[in-house]
Amino acid sequence: MAYDQGNVFARILRGEIPCRKVHEDAHVLAFHDIQPQAPVHVLVIPRGAYASWDDFHEKASDAEQAALMRAVGTVARITGVAATGYRVISNCGSDGNQEVQHLHLHVLGGRPMGRMVARTE
Repeated sequence: MAYDQGNVFARILRGEIPCRKVHEDAHVLAFHDIQPQAPVHVLVIPRGAYASWDDFHEKASDAEQAALMRAVGTVARITGVAATGYRVISNCGSDGNQEVQHLHLHVLGGRPMGRMVARTE
């Protein structure tokens, strides 16, 4: 999948759309989701133009990859969910229901999250 420079996360990174920042560094931006699905719902995105996990793993530097992983723990601590637990979700591609074609992780918590995926028999 090709990266779209006009996607909403690219526009947030360029400062065209405001966000409620939770954390940022040279490689990552984390901000509150505007349609939260849990009491804590923060999006963690790389600053680079990566459409998916495949794209990120293939092209991102080691520093970018490490920063994205570290940011999840930082966000969990900042938002207070590290002690009680949280879920990290990343939808990838059409079957994974990825709505924005910029790699992003959802950090969700603040309540029991229930089953990850409904069982199919």
